[in-house]
Amino acid sequence: MSLPIVIADDSLLARKVLTKALPQDWDVDIAYASNGVEALELYRAGKASVMFLDLTMPDMTGFQVLEALQHEDLNTFVIVVSADVQPMAQARVRTLGAIAFVAKPVTPEAVLPILKEYGLYV
Repeated sequence: MSLPIVIADDSLLARKVLTKALPQDWDVDIAYASNGVEALELYRAGKASVMFLDLTMPDMTGFQVLEALQHEDLNTFVIVVSADVQPMAQARVRTLGAIAFVAKPVTPEAVLPILKEYGLYV
């Protein structure tokens, strides 16, 4: 059974780059969100066992998505993928429940160790 994942980023190019950075043999069903509202809708629909989340998006930021997930008893693995590499941003996403922070542009070398550490990819 495929693992449902969400890639949430307002940039089509960033979504494509992230998709290519995932392991080719990883059995996943990918859903895409172009903003935080869509990401939450997909999460609520059960399509986000793992969520790759950008911080800067229209309608609802990644920080706001994390806060909403926290209020709804977060039960998804959230990996923040952002160009905002400031230590304060990284610390804040960890506090809000993200399991990891990956700087853009994302690479397979950055994603794979995180997936393995949490048993999401063997």
